[in-house]
Amino acid sequence: MNKTTPIILVAMIIGAIISVAYYETHIASTNTTTKTTNTLGKTIELYVLSGAGLMKPMNELIQQFQQKYHVKVIVDYGGSGEIFAKLKTGEGDVFVPGSYYYAVQAIKDGFIIQSTLVNITKHIPVIAVPINNPEGIHSLKDLLKPGFKIAIGDPKACAIGKVAYKIFKKNGLWSKFEEKMKRGEVVLAPTVNQLLLYLVTGQVKAAIIWEDLVTWSQAHGKIKIIEIPASQNIIKTIPAAVTIYAERNGKLKIAEEFVQYISSDEGLKIWEKWGFKPWHS
Repeated sequence: MNKTTPIILVAMIIGAIISVAYYETHIASTNTTTKTTNTLGKTIELYVLSGAGLMKPMNELIQQFQQKYHVKVIVDYGGSGEIFAKLKTGEGDVFVPGSYYYAVQAIKDGFIIQSTLVNITKHIPVIAVPINNPEGIHSLKDLLKPGFKIAIGDPKACAIGKVAYKIFKKNGLWSKFEEKMKRGEVVLAPTVNQLLLYLVTGQVKAAIIWEDLVTWSQAHGKIKIIEIPASQNIIKTIPAAVTIYAERNGKLKIAEEFVQYISSDEGLKIWEKWGFKPWHS
């Protein structure tokens, strides 16, 4: 072997190492959407607080976002009151409650970054009954007839409960509702998911739920929807925002990307697939 051969081999190896290092550095600096590790080499985990009634579209949105941005998303579902309580204790990078009311409270208390707040979809309350509607319920007044149980969200725990109470008050039905409660004919549920479960298992004869739940497989062929006239109804908005904790923990950019994605045209197609109507429509 020629004496210069080892020298040439070493030079070639060093050159290859330098080329690979340059390539990796160049890619990292030009493709910011795939940077999912911090300076310690740990994978970024985005923590989302979401209303339980948003579970179906949110699961799909998260799956698509993870594939697109190569970041791990952890989601905590619960009633809007429940996830707001977690937000107050310092949890969550992104806040997606079932009602704009909770976003307003979060702004007042300084838990979310107001400039990141977006309105995504409408949240429309409806009356849901078994497919054969055995009690002949066709209106809010019919809900309050004696002799059968209905389910309402707990107003202290979930957005649909707070809205249902306001609907009864708006339409002058509060005293009738209180009478039904005294007879033990009202079941309170912590989440809208539980309301649907009470209904499809026959534990109650009617419930006030969000319209979009009819797209859930648990509801197919088991319930029918009775719309509440617009003049009687209280339609809500589903918002999303980045929390102050995302900024403190160095996850501001990816949290902003998530909010932008779930409110983008691509994201709205997924919301619409699951029965939600865009906020701007």
